[in-house]
Amino acid sequence: MASVTYKNVTKRFGDVVAVNDLSIEVEDKEFLVLVGPSGCGKTTALRLLAGLEELSDGEILIGDRLVNDIAPKDRDIAMVFQSYALYPHMSVYDNMAFGLKLRKMDKAEIKRRVGSAAEILGIETLLDRKPRQLSGGQRQRVAVGRAIVREPNVFLLDEPLSNLDAKLRVQTRAEISKLHKQLETTFIYVTHDQTEAMTMATRIAVMNLGILQQIDTPQNLYDKPENKFVAGFIGSPAMNFFDAKIIDENGSLFIDCEGFKFELPSDRKEILKDSVGKDVFLGIRPEDIHDANYGPGGDNLAAVKANVDVLELMGNEILTYFSIGENSFIGRIDPRSTFQLGEEVDIVFDLEGLQIFDKETELAIR
Repeated sequence: MASVTYKNVTKRFGDVVAVNDLSIEVEDKEFLVLVGPSGCGKTTALRLLAGLEELSDGEILIGDRLVNDIAPKDRDIAMVFQSYALYPHMSVYDNMAFGLKLRKMDKAEIKRRVGSAAEILGIETLLDRKPRQLSGGQRQRVAVGRAIVREPNVFLLDEPLSNLDAKLRVQTRAEISKLHKQLETTFIYVTHDQTEAMTMATRIAVMNLGILQQIDTPQNLYDKPENKFVAGFIGSPAMNFFDAKIIDENGSLFIDCEGFKFELPSDRKEILKDSVGKDVFLGIRPEDIHDANYGPGGDNLAAVKANVDVLELMGNEILTYFSIGENSFIGRIDPRSTFQLGEEVDIVFDLEGLQIFDKETELAIR
């Protein structure tokens, strides 16, 4: 098993910097997820580790071994791609065994490895079939099995679930998490889907425009985003943002947004006293917005009146789109709510999860 280290890694394609001075230490047996929007550099970072792209600057280590100039086949990694890339004329067994045969491995050892991987993935009965006889989920398991049989130090997975339907994605997500626990191997997983990242990762590295924005546990990313980008990317539906200003009224600090204002919680006043008079972004998650009749108890609430623009009944909640003046935002409302389209209603913001970001730097004010 092995750790992985990116040291000041940069990759340029002409004038385009795809990965910019990336430094990450992935611990042995960790499940690290690289997440971000399309074009953020996450797949390039993975391909650099696999040896499928050449570094422009920096170093990559697997364990204590520098792999900058080592061929992909000698890096002791296995990669699962977004495309299953199975050989259509070969059986499942032969697809999984192909790489081992190229390495001239003993037939008995190949049979043992393929049989073991097939049992882990629940595809023992499919070994004689051709890929065209398999469903999308079964093909994805074969692609994962082809990686498992190599018994690598590091597994690299590049958006392996994106070709599956929604139900199968949830199921396969759980299977990959169980697989990580069974194999006790380092996993590095790339996705643009923050739900996959939150549910599978030991730690998440959020990237944007080739730059690492924050790396932390899923819960810390959710609770303590370091900047506005991370706050808006982690969470579904995304965090609501309002243009706001911190104001002082007779020694009390308020946050003033267009159309509404409220007093800041006492625990924030010391942190925000130097921001009085400054323009900021107020961030609040949809799950912290409630119907006033079904909101949480306590004093740490701000009462607001808002107009109801759209209602989406989900069964366990009502996704409600509100507006106050020019501000539009979304709340996850209790299903017992009786809100009607077009009416003005009483809602409350739970200020426990309040986030405030500097308008210029977009960094969180803590």
